[in-house]
Amino acid sequence: MFTKMENGTQAEWEHISQEHIPHIGDMPARIIAMLEQLEQLSLGFGTNQLHHALQTATMAKRDGADDETVLIALLHDMAKVVNVPNHGQICAEIIKPYVSDDAYNIIKTHQDFQGEHYYQYLGKPTNLRDQYKDESWYEKAVEFTDKWDQAAFDPNYDIEPLEYFIPLIKKFFAFPHSV
Repeated sequence: MFTKMENGTQAEWEHISQEHIPHIGDMPARIIAMLEQLEQLSLGFGTNQLHHALQTATMAKRDGADDETVLIALLHDMAKVVNVPNHGQICAEIIKPYVSDDAYNIIKTHQDFQGEHYYQYLGKPTNLRDQYKDESWYEKAVEFTDKWDQAAFDPNYDIEPLEYFIPLIKKFFAFPHSV
């Protein structure tokens, strides 16, 4: 086996590619594990972050959102298990090979959209979403944020359990459509 990538042979790179396949195929399990870790995080909210994710996704599903929108509603905060301040950008990069450009951008910028609802309390501008007004996904991001995400902190809301969404996770994360 080589010690520098530039010295690799065709056979070595084919072997490495084959070794990647099981790891790529295990993506649904890693997504589910990240979601399960959200149960340990409340971050000061009245619900833990798993309940928030499930409530956001349940609300989107019950409102008739398409599968991809329900998926991103479920996953939008999962990267908080890694880093809270830029969880949206981290999550967006994790899901990018599996979702549309619109979904990627909605997740990447959802904090800018959500800031309209609370940034005044933190001394930050509340109009950060305005910079995206000309984007094709802007209205979808407004709907996602205003209708579901910012409204999903009710500990008494009748959520669907994580198991309900596992087929959706498996469907989208079976194999990346881009690398």
